[in-house]
Amino acid sequence: MAKIKMATPIVEMDGDEMTRILWKMIKEDLLEPYIELNTEYYDLGLEHRNETDDQVTIDSALATKKYKVAVKCATITPNAARMDEYDLKEMWKSPNGTIRAILDGTVFRAPIVVKGIEPNVKSWKKPITIARHAYGDVYKGSEMKVPGAGKVELVYTAADGTQTKELVHEFDGPGIVQGMHNINKSIESFARSCFNYALDTKQDVWFATKDTISKKYDHTFKDIFQAIYDAEYDDKFKAAGIEYFYTLIDDAVARVMKSEGGYIWACKNYDGDVMSDMVSSAFGSLAMMTSVLVSPDGYYEYEAAHGTVQRHYYKHLKGEETSTNSVATIFAWTGALRKRGELDGNKELMEFADKLEKATIDTIEAGEMTKDLALITTIENPTVLNSEEFIKAIATRL
Repeated sequence: MAKIKMATPIVEMDGDEMTRILWKMIKEDLLEPYIELNTEYYDLGLEHRNETDDQVTIDSALATKKYKVAVKCATITPNAARMDEYDLKEMWKSPNGTIRAILDGTVFRAPIVVKGIEPNVKSWKKPITIARHAYGDVYKGSEMKVPGAGKVELVYTAADGTQTKELVHEFDGPGIVQGMHNINKSIESFARSCFNYALDTKQDVWFATKDTISKKYDHTFKDIFQAIYDAEYDDKFKAAGIEYFYTLIDDAVARVMKSEGGYIWACKNYDGDVMSDMVSSAFGSLAMMTSVLVSPDGYYEYEAAHGTVQRHYYKHLKGEETSTNSVATIFAWTGALRKRGELDGNKELMEFADKLEKATIDTIEAGEMTKDLALITTIENPTVLNSEEFIKAIATRL
């Protein structure tokens, strides 16, 4: 059969460790036999980031602005151990953090639901999408160790040189301090991304912070969300039959555990980081969690929500067999291909993405799966496949 053609490239960001191995298999077995794959390739593997002084990460984000759609493999965010292991020039920042800052987007994470992998929370019937603000807070924070007695202040120096001060704490001995920030423009983008995504997917939006304690910082988030909703989205939400409401983060956690799912839960940066892991784990596996960065300017970057699967990679290097779940990485590709098809009016490409997702889910529901799913499935006598066998089993169905 003739291969599906792509008019416009998608930005391809290769990554690290076991996910890099799976990336190659997915392309060879599931994509290239059917599509004339048109990508602008960037190697975000840690060695290449180090060689380019991380310029490659910046270039990949700027390319995403140009082509509007990107797909990203999981990457290493280095710590002290990685500095030695990879002989790094410096401890490079998280590529995801760099890309998010350039694209100014919101990360939407949702579990991939399959029969036979039942949520740990028995009331959950539909996926819960976590919308994570992708700028600022502790991820852009400054911190210091306070060596001894003294006072720490927040100081704002205006453009005209006038200063405003706020006492943080009067220390009578050693301690620690952290300063963090956000900007109204980014919070506004976060709100619009959430509301637009809700209209796209016909889901309610819940937004939660702790404005009762953080009366200026968190309260600003609450106020901006409400102002934008009232001015721009109230009528649209009513017409779509969906709703927006705000609640405290602790109340939201309690409500989520009793709900049946099927909504977008908007969270500040740290809350979204933590809660997306909780939601994915409770739905079954972090390897079954999709992630897409959506910018209000219309840029989309798709990836798996999990890391590089370091433990399996070390086994792979020793020639040992691995059984690594590639589902979220496959869905990163399908998400990007579907969006490319949507933007280009390429129906064939969109249909291919749907079929690949169906083949993936059908494989698991037929009892063929990787070890992580076999340990939690309600399907009797599942067949445990290794990393490559699982991808080949999907290819057979496709």
